[in-house]
Amino acid sequence: MQESSDLNGVHDTDSHLALANQRNQSMEELDNVECLRRKTKYYFMNPCEKYHARGRKPWKLILQLIKIAIITIQLVSFGLSNQMVVTFKEENLMTFQHLFLKDFVDRGIDTYAVYRQADVYDHINYIIEQYGRLHNTTVGNHEYEKNGSVYTPLSVCQEFYRNGTIYPGKDTFEIDAHVETDCIDIDPMNQSSSQGVLPHFELHFKRMLSVKITFVLKAINLQTVRHRELPDCYDFNVIITFNNQVHSGRIKVDLENDVEINECRDWKVTGAVAKSIYLTLLFDCLIIITCITSCALCMRSVFNGIQLQLVSQLQHLEYTHYYRKLGGKDVPWSDRLEFINGWYILIIASDLLTITGSILKIDIQTKVLTSYDICSIFLGLGTMFVWIGVIRYMGYFRKYNILILTLRAAFPNVIRFICCAGIIYLSYCLCGWIVLGPYHEKFRTLNTVSECLFSLINGDDMFPTFKNMKQKSNLIWIFSRVYLYTFVSLFIYMILSLFITIITDTYDTIKQQQQSGIPTSELHRFLSECKDLPNSGVYRLDKNSCFLHSCMNKCRDHHERLTSEA
Repeated sequence: MQESSDLNGVHDTDSHLALANQRNQSMEELDNVECLRRKTKYYFMNPCEKYHARGRKPWKLILQLIKIAIITIQLVSFGLSNQMVVTFKEENLMTFQHLFLKDFVDRGIDTYAVYRQADVYDHINYIIEQYGRLHNTTVGNHEYEKNGSVYTPLSVCQEFYRNGTIYPGKDTFEIDAHVETDCIDIDPMNQSSSQGVLPHFELHFKRMLSVKITFVLKAINLQTVRHRELPDCYDFNVIITFNNQVHSGRIKVDLENDVEINECRDWKVTGAVAKSIYLTLLFDCLIIITCITSCALCMRSVFNGIQLQLVSQLQHLEYTHYYRKLGGKDVPWSDRLEFINGWYILIIASDLLTITGSILKIDIQTKVLTSYDICSIFLGLGTMFVWIGVIRYMGYFRKYNILILTLRAAFPNVIRFICCAGIIYLSYCLCGWIVLGPYHEKFRTLNTVSECLFSLINGDDMFPTFKNMKQKSNLIWIFSRVYLYTFVSLFIYMILSLFITIITDTYDTIKQQQQSGIPTSELHRFLSECKDLPNSGVYRLDKNSCFLHSCMNKCRDHHERLTSEA
């Protein structure tokens, strides 16, 4: 009897100890879950709420506002500089057209052509004479290119079929498709060479494909001195083409200007302009330092989000198993991707683009590089991403946040809709190009067809598109009407209406979810159980708080204990 009572006493003691251990484990698990819930909620707070929660200054927000201001100033400055370069190129092109093309009028390059053999010789002679008298005719600082002590000559090249006998009256011809090139070079400082060589330069009009006159002129863009930049040295590769490939009796004349920007070999700038150049370089260096700091802070935030997601997975092993057991599925990836903030990725991309563009801009200002186009692409994309990132901070306000949520929710459906509509659009492009191309100038190439149809979708240029259709074939004219009417009706009245419907339906859904206040995901439900306000004081870090390191350590110990028990 005594032994049995002792056994009962030991059994009762073990039961109380087991219940106590289970109670302690349950309390510890609740503490771990609550600690993780607060940490996760703090991660998704906006800068103002984080300031009230911990008293931490929103340095990242302040840095982004400063960065937006200085990057915009940099872009405007570079845009004005690039505008001067473009203006200098365009005005030089107009200068060359008036100097070297006989009887040229503005905006007449598309219709500038010659129709008689004597006119072709006359125009070539005029170009050579104007090139030889450049110093006495131009009002700019144009000079001939010089390699050492020798001037680069003007080159006249004729491309023609090797052999050919053509008799249109008898409907017979014999042609050798091999193309030959015959060239002569003319020294700009020796006009007697042109007078002696050109009369012996015979043009084979029936076999001629083109005549190209090429020469190189040099100039310096001095207007940049007044805008805190060093002048650039330009090489203008001028190509004047007499195009006879169609052999229709009309030889089109075109002047092209390939520009190469180089660093001036010897330069000296004195006065206040030189100091301004160095101040601009210091400003660009400040932008690079600011972007590096912003990139580092955003990368740290992304790393913290990934680390927090991993901790959440450790903490919620039991919840994930329970959720899988009841629902038959894992926690959705949409909840896991919530921890990776896409806005931080966008800011990091903008910082990298701006840093690269600023380095190229410094190289351009110091004349190490002269590629304005590549630099403008980097700076333009970087500034665009920076300003798009402003929407992130506007999303903290409830009325503005609905726009961001609508765009994010509707994006998958919009992409699928665009893919389907794009197939129909491409089919109309191909059909219009092959059928209407010979009768309408807006359907001559696939590029112009796409531009024309896109303008029609937006309600632009409708009447000229209908009117400019040539009525040489009644069948094609009727087809063009059916083609255009069905395209406009299909895309404006149906496809665009369906596109708007997708956006409005998504907007109504998001608006109803916000008004109801019901959590829309498991993560939101998990965070909604935390009722602690940002100014409650529970988020502040102190020595006794488990908020930072102890929370992660408890989660890790809890995971190890579950693994050992299993």
